[in-house]
Amino acid sequence: MRRLILLLVLSLAACNGSNTPSPPPSTLTVTSLILSPQGAQTSLPSTPIPNTPASSPTSPTETPASTTTFPDPNAYTWQMIVSGLQRPVDLQPDGSGRLFVIEKVGRIRIIQNDQLIETPFLDITDRVRSTGNEQGLLGLAFHPQYSQNGRFFVNYTDNNGHDVIAGFQVSSDPNSADQNSEVKLLEVDDPFPNHNGGVLAFGPDGYLYAGLGDGGSQGDPFGNAQNLNSLLGKILRIDPIGGEGAIYEPALDNPFLNGGGLPEIWAYGLRNPWRLSFDKLTSDLYIGDVGQNMWEEIDFLPAGSPGGTNFGWNFREGAHDYEGGGPAGMVDPIAEYSHPDGGCSVTGGYVYRGSMPEWNGIYLYGDYCSGKIWGLIEQDGGWQSQLLFDLDGTITSFGQDTSGELYLLSDSGGIYRLVHQ
Repeated sequence: MRRLILLLVLSLAACNGSNTPSPPPSTLTVTSLILSPQGAQTSLPSTPIPNTPASSPTSPTETPASTTTFPDPNAYTWQMIVSGLQRPVDLQPDGSGRLFVIEKVGRIRIIQNDQLIETPFLDITDRVRSTGNEQGLLGLAFHPQYSQNGRFFVNYTDNNGHDVIAGFQVSSDPNSADQNSEVKLLEVDDPFPNHNGGVLAFGPDGYLYAGLGDGGSQGDPFGNAQNLNSLLGKILRIDPIGGEGAIYEPALDNPFLNGGGLPEIWAYGLRNPWRLSFDKLTSDLYIGDVGQNMWEEIDFLPAGSPGGTNFGWNFREGAHDYEGGGPAGMVDPIAEYSHPDGGCSVTGGYVYRGSMPEWNGIYLYGDYCSGKIWGLIEQDGGWQSQLLFDLDGTITSFGQDTSGELYLLSDSGGIYRLVHQ
């Protein structure tokens, strides 16, 4: 199968080496995030809070087929719905119409009807180390049966610098979690303060997927990403509610369940999988893996793929040799961009499945440092990518509500929704 390379223009930054970037400015310099929509296409063959809150988008009555062309980005904007958050890094719906936003320092906040509820849903700042730029409370996932069982899961850096995946329970108040209900599922020793991954997501199979970084420093000095006896540099796949007294159980068809590696591992050869997501319609998996000194990448697994995929780090960075060599069968990314041409750290996003059919099926992803956002679609057996927006701000994450609408999170504290102008 042909591997096709997307070369897009971004600037060199230090956030992917051993040095972590300085925190960004506390405010954006503009009130609207859409600045310079870009029309150049690369082909891969094979506002402040409104006075009257905008109504939340509604789900279309039918899901239209995926588009094969990109819409004109000049007709759209990223509308601010909430501001004043402290370094928001993740946004997840619980199925009730509310949106839950992680503040990296250790809090989860609720947005209801486009208004930020003052009291946090969860505050574990006393348990979270967020002094490093890549440390903190990093990921959130609600159990598929959250409305019945009240269980949700978080990924955070604890005060010892370990990566922790833990479960919590909502209290009798739906806007407040039980702070004392924590059950730690996994605690992984992380040798350095960077490359913590942090993403959590329930897949269409009902299992919890977790992205863990390679342990940090530069170049994966301990070889964790290729070591199947380490959980670092991997995507894990587990049932977080184990049976017969178990805290959790590895997925029953994980590739190393019967030996050859740790049973929790689903995929490996990743450097820092900061964000991953499943297409709500097709169940395809997209992974934004942060690169080292040169290449940022988007990895892809179609629905139904077996476990055991090796994405190549640190033999390869993107679709290029890093250490070189490596086993046969390593899987290259479907898109990549280089640092010298204008970026520093990929922020993986979501496939749009909301009420605007012209966006349907487009995967949006961005760069943390440059503020650029691209769209990616599969067409005629290959991948097409187009630079759509150039924003004045840092992009920590994207989010998607239950209706399939997309949101953007800025390190300066704003939450924005993609809307028609």
